[in-house]
Formats: sequence, C-alpha cells, structure tokens
Amino acid sequence: MNTDRPYRAAIYFAPPPGSAAWQAGSRWLGRDAATNAPLPQPRIDGMEACTLAQLTAEPRRYGWHATLKPPFRLRQGLSLDALDSAVYALCREWRPVPLPALRVARLGHFLALRPEGDTAPVNALATACVQRLHALAQPLNDAELARRRRAGLSPHQDELLRAWGYPWVLDEFRFHCSLTGDLRGTDEAQVQSIERAAQEAFDQLPAQPITSLAVFIEREPGADFVLHRHWELNA
Repeated sequence: MNTDRPYRAAIYFAPPPGSAAWQAGSRWLGRDAATNAPLPQPRIDGMEACTLAQLTAEPRRYGWHATLKPPFRLRQGLSLDALDSAVYALCREWRPVPLPALRVARLGHFLALRPEGDTAPVNALATACVQRLHALAQPLNDAELARRRRAGLSPHQDELLRAWGYPWVLDEFRFHCSLTGDLRGTDEAQVQSIERAAQEAFDQLPAQPITSLAVFIEREPGADFVLHRHWELNA
C-alpha cells in the first residue's frame, strides 16, 4: 500500500518511458521525469546551452507531458492510494483515445506541440479527468486564487477557476505539450531557431493513441514533478 501524501498531484498524458516520444521530449526539456535524472539538451546553432536551459526551465519542472487534470492538492485525509484507486476506476471506463500527430506551434507566448486534426476525443477525456477526480481536490485558498487571477482571466475563465480550480479546462482546454516557458522578451531570431530545432526533434514522431493516464506528483512544494504511475485505459 502506498500511503505517501505528495504536496500536489496531476493527471497527464505522457508517453511510456523509454519510447521514442518520451525520450525526445525528455531530452528537449533536459530531464527524465521517470528517473528524475538530468539529460543533455539538443544543441542549437548560435545559441548558448544555458539559454535553452533557461527558456525551458518552467516546463522542465513539470516533466514531459500534456495536462489532462492540472496539478491539485489532495483533500485532507486522502492519500496517494485514494488517487490511484480513482484514476484506475476512471481508466476502466475508457478505451484508448485517438490523438492526431503533434506539431510544433506557437500557443500564446510559448512554443508547444499541438495536435493537427480532430481533438474532440482527447478533449472529452480531459473533461472526464477534471470532473470525475474533482472530489479528491482540496479547494483553492485565497492566495492560490489571487495568484491565478494575476494572469488576467476573462469572466468565464474566472468562473472555471472557482468551479474546478483552474481556468483553462473544459471548453477553455487546449491539448499541448509545452516546449518552452514564456518567450516574451526573447529575440525573435532566437525564437525561430528554437522553433526549427523543435521541428527537427518532433516532426518525425508518428501519431499515437492515448492508451494510459499518467499520475505525476510534486513531493514537496517547489519540487520537480515525477512520474508516479501509468494506469492503462480499458483496451
């Protein structure tokens, strides 16, 4: 029995460790979230290694993934076992979900992999993760609400924040794997160099269905997220 109680947990899409997609993403970010080991990042012509490291620092902490249910604190009295049981039950209700091929795109102020094609099936899976697992989440406190609201939310996004603990869920959800943090203030030529390098790293990867839900945990505040377990969807 696993009675650990991490600071936060999250439900992600993440390729199986050791797969080509996992290795490509982990190398890009510079960390393997399954082993929590650092990895050398790709070399980009004309760019110092420390620059890419800085620009990928935010997604590196969260590990290679696409968010389905954003990070949340477990309610008082619940352990990681309770979360595992709930995720397992949810997975029993879902067959593998088709996911179009992922391509490098600009999303807001950062670069990400985004699906090319119909995202309705994966959007439905994300909605199920948010709604079905919400009862396990500790409500946000005033400080957490204030921090989220500093992003300048629309009234609808604020409503989602209050209802579900995060503003970019349900109809605001956009499936993506983050490749960088905020690029505002970065020279456009450097952004284009990173974009080309990302295309070289990821465009050859084939489309693959989502066959599992990954539980990632943040063991203590500010710690890197690590892969706890994959739960297979009902094949």
